[in-house]
Amino acid sequence: MTDFLDRCRALTGANHVLTAADDMAPYLTDWRGRTTGNALAVIRPADANEVAAIVKLCADARVPVVPQGGNTGLVAGSVPDRSGTAVVLSLKRLNRIRAIDPLNNTITVDAGCILEEVQNAATAAGRLFPLSLAAEGSCTIGGNLATNAGGTAVLRYGNMRELCLGLEVVTPQGEKWDGLRGLRKDNTGYDLRDLYIGAEGTLGIITGAVLKLFPQPKACLTALAALRTQDDAVALLASAQALCGAALTGFELMSQFSLALVTKHFPDMRLPFTEEHPQYALLEISDSESEEHATATLEALMSEAMERDLVTDAVVASSIAQSRALWNLREHITLAQAAEGKHIKHDVSIPISDIGRFIGETDNLLAQRFPGCRMLVFGHLGDGNLHYNVSAPEGMNDAQFIEQQEAVNRVVHDSVHRFAGSISAEHGLGELKRDEIRRYKSDTELRLMGVIKQALDPLGLMNPGKVL
Repeated sequence: MTDFLDRCRALTGANHVLTAADDMAPYLTDWRGRTTGNALAVIRPADANEVAAIVKLCADARVPVVPQGGNTGLVAGSVPDRSGTAVVLSLKRLNRIRAIDPLNNTITVDAGCILEEVQNAATAAGRLFPLSLAAEGSCTIGGNLATNAGGTAVLRYGNMRELCLGLEVVTPQGEKWDGLRGLRKDNTGYDLRDLYIGAEGTLGIITGAVLKLFPQPKACLTALAALRTQDDAVALLASAQALCGAALTGFELMSQFSLALVTKHFPDMRLPFTEEHPQYALLEISDSESEEHATATLEALMSEAMERDLVTDAVVASSIAQSRALWNLREHITLAQAAEGKHIKHDVSIPISDIGRFIGETDNLLAQRFPGCRMLVFGHLGDGNLHYNVSAPEGMNDAQFIEQQEAVNRVVHDSVHRFAGSISAEHGLGELKRDEIRRYKSDTELRLMGVIKQALDPLGLMNPGKVL
């Protein structure tokens, strides 16, 4: 492979073809630290043309390619296997904001742009890019597209698929498809864009995108409501949608246990209530009229909900600092559960009307099968996406608990399937859920996916071992 690597160096410069173990190490382990692979090299092209040229060399030499953005994924989808035969193609140098069109409400960016930088560029132009994730300071747009990322504002703005108008993609053969069109309507054949969004780099490499922008809201307000049950939260969501309409941009569900871990491991954070409550809902509305109108709307919602006995207590943030403090509680759940010890993650989606029953039945099944296990449930109730995570019983060491991961997954995923849900709402399949999905997708669906993969990537070089 010396000749192959020399050709790559000639294209990108020697400094951007990494082969030393220490140099490659940061690219070879997934964000959760559970999967480490090996690579022939880590290659860092500067632009889409260099990506295309490198992929052409890989195709000619039959070298597998693992695309990687910020490497913040949770399903081991952006790291290579242990064979050491693949190259990791890092897109971090593709980090240009190419164009902003405020009148067309679009921004055109490289795939390696950090999400937070795209948000900031939109704000500077007087616009909003609404995708918001816990990893927004390090995840990249290409990775967001490759996994069809969701986050906290899907209820109002949709997943990444809904936020993307056009793509630039390098095919497995090293050709560059320029589909960077800022059009809301383009009915001229197959929608190739949708093939690549959510494909996790298995069909081609996204190198650029045209994304939707929105007007900045006049006011953005947050409220935290305390509730007795998940069913009360679902009823509150319905009331909020009826009263607020499109102004309701976020609706997060958090269990008492999840927030108890936050206050345990981050003592500076406090819940704004004197008593504990079984469930909490975090609401956000983005108002196009005024802060006064937003405040009146949110207060009316909370008043009505308390009259109906859906909400037992509530607080409406009266400042940006208070709003930030409420969102910090939600955003620190993942950090708190990591501080508590190993846990078994599930990123699932359930029909919203069935969420209460799903949580109740699944909690009971796990308690019977794994006595003492602790269910940490939170997520984006507004779009039916739950992070249904299971923590070890107190006193059990991490290694013993993780040994039961497959059995825990089976209970949770079988329950998801009974409720006609999905075992991956926004994290993707990657390597972690590649085999698991075969239990729940029909043979017809898997065959059709295989046909698409074979047609676009007949040599099987694009992110091998992921998704299929």
